[in-house]
Amino acid sequence: MTDRIQAIRGMNDILAEQTSRWQYLEMQVRSVLEQYGYQEIRFPILEKTDLFVHSIGETSDIVSKEMYSFTDRNGDSLTLRPEGTAGCVRAGLQHGLFKAGVQRLWYAGPMFRRERPQKGRLRQFHQTGVEAFGLNGPDIDAELILLGSRLWRALGLQDITLQINSLGSMDSRLVYRNALVEYFSDHKDLLDEDSRMRLDRNPLRILDSKNPAMQSLIDQAPAMSQYLDPESAEHFTTLRDLLREAGVEFMVNSRLVRGLDYYCKTVFEWVTDRLGAQGTVCAGGRYDGMVEHFGGEPTPAVGFALGMERLLELADSPGHEGRQPDLYFIHAGKGSETQAMKLAEQIRDAKPDLKVILHCGGGSMKSQFKKADRSGAALALILAENELEKRTISIKHLRVETAQQEVSWSALPAVLAEILDQNNPA
Repeated sequence: MTDRIQAIRGMNDILAEQTSRWQYLEMQVRSVLEQYGYQEIRFPILEKTDLFVHSIGETSDIVSKEMYSFTDRNGDSLTLRPEGTAGCVRAGLQHGLFKAGVQRLWYAGPMFRRERPQKGRLRQFHQTGVEAFGLNGPDIDAELILLGSRLWRALGLQDITLQINSLGSMDSRLVYRNALVEYFSDHKDLLDEDSRMRLDRNPLRILDSKNPAMQSLIDQAPAMSQYLDPESAEHFTTLRDLLREAGVEFMVNSRLVRGLDYYCKTVFEWVTDRLGAQGTVCAGGRYDGMVEHFGGEPTPAVGFALGMERLLELADSPGHEGRQPDLYFIHAGKGSETQAMKLAEQIRDAKPDLKVILHCGGGSMKSQFKKADRSGAALALILAENELEKRTISIKHLRVETAQQEVSWSALPAVLAEILDQNNPA
């Protein structure tokens, strides 16, 4: 027996009745980004595997466990993008964008990680990424955080809190890394299996462990603040001052490290307790060394990524549903189908803002009226043999008790506009 064809586990369909909520969310995100002068960039879903190995870090969980990689027919190792920053940097270098000065860029689309699917964690998930290149002060870090805060207000979201930390420069981060290795090595018998694996590969990730049995050990670990270089310390102090002046509440979380090797100085997360274990809605920070790492000139950079599925969970509101059709065009009798199609096109030309469904597939008038009612349309337009002979259209109200009326073809767009304006006053 052939197995029933289904989507890959953790890669979900977005059905027609769901897309209106996606479109609303995407529209709000785009609107806020445009307010801050960010421009959209689009780059491929597939990249060379080395791009992610060298940016994210070979020892990270993403590279070592989660990437969808394969060898193509030319023998090249390719990977479905697990995140967007590396691809954005690659595109910027390839097309010389960073030579043109400051770049404020954003992108959106699917990302892929082979994780254990659960609520808020999918194998194909959608992110909106925001990146700023060429600015090294804490003011741009603050602007990105303010942008997020404005987006939550635009979406009417509450119960989202900001956590911030500083990882210092790459040099001070290395010193801190060594201090953590020494500390956790002295208590190796208390580490769980994952933490033992991370001890040599990525000891900062031990601080992010959710294992309750290890929390006391982690709480007593050395704090990054003790190892910050003077420049990073001043950067972090100024960032906090800017956020206070802007009225943005935050908490300094000394255990916030982020999971990717490229971060330095500022890191931040917007988190909520309304999504269970997957409480991070938006996360990011600085990655000043990445452009240079890939052969470009030294270019400071900072950015963040929004989890769109998680935002959608928080922004669940009936008010975000898409608009119902305005008109459903019913037709019957010889010649009516051709003329109805012509008139529907004329209505769309004259009134592009109207949503018009032309009945297709035949059927009796009774069955067409049932479909018109189920469509949610406000009005049914009726073209039968009698109307066709007189070159008129009958207009029937489907949602209010109003007498049916008959109008000429030429007057139809103006009459429709008047009726719909009366039904939907501003």
